[in-house]
Amino acid sequence: MGDTTFADQVLVAGVRLALAAAVDPEVAGKQQAYMKSELPYYGLPSPRLKAELGPLLRDWVPADRGQWEATVRALWDEATHREEWYAAIAVARHRRARAWLDPASLPLWRHLVVTGAWWDVVDDVATHPVGDVLAAHRPAATPVVRGWATDADPWLRRTAVICQIGHKHATDLGLLRYSVEANVDDPSFWLRKAIGWALRQHARTDPAWVRSEVDRLGDRLSGLSRREALKHL
Repeated sequence: MGDTTFADQVLVAGVRLALAAAVDPEVAGKQQAYMKSELPYYGLPSPRLKAELGPLLRDWVPADRGQWEATVRALWDEATHREEWYAAIAVARHRRARAWLDPASLPLWRHLVVTGAWWDVVDDVATHPVGDVLAAHRPAATPVVRGWATDADPWLRRTAVICQIGHKHATDLGLLRYSVEANVDDPSFWLRKAIGWALRQHARTDPAWVRSEVDRLGDRLSGLSRREALKHL
């Protein structure tokens, strides 16, 4: 757990109060069951969550980078309900924090991925903050992401596979190939699905490259990954 001493406690308290006031127990139970979440839900579907967070975040101005990161960590590490994790990601992606999406932020994203350890939060962090850092700072960020591709933690490996989704022609094909091949033999559904998703999305930009990779990997590529990769080809 990181230092939350310098968090914006007014914002943190406001988020918690707003979410608690909007609780819907019936929806909350269904959400928790669907997500297999240890953390309970307040029962806020995504549109309602955005509506509750919008007024709180719209005019928020973090004092500095330290306060921004501490606020993300306070909402995340001290969460009692899963929507607080979603709020933490919203703060992490705040428009006034864009300048801090740099290699120095990668330990924060690693923390969220490893402790979140489920597709809803991991995929959001992987395809936005991590992807944004990588796109803007490839020389410094690429070695870190390459390390994640072979990490013991499967969610970090999933992050390495999918973090370039949306990069289109700017995709680092060497990194994508490395991350896919490093995980192609893993039997995990979440990694096989990630490989298929990453290849499928890049096929919209470079179908010939994806076909070539599918052929090159041959039988090492699972049926799920292959079907996903070739879905629109």
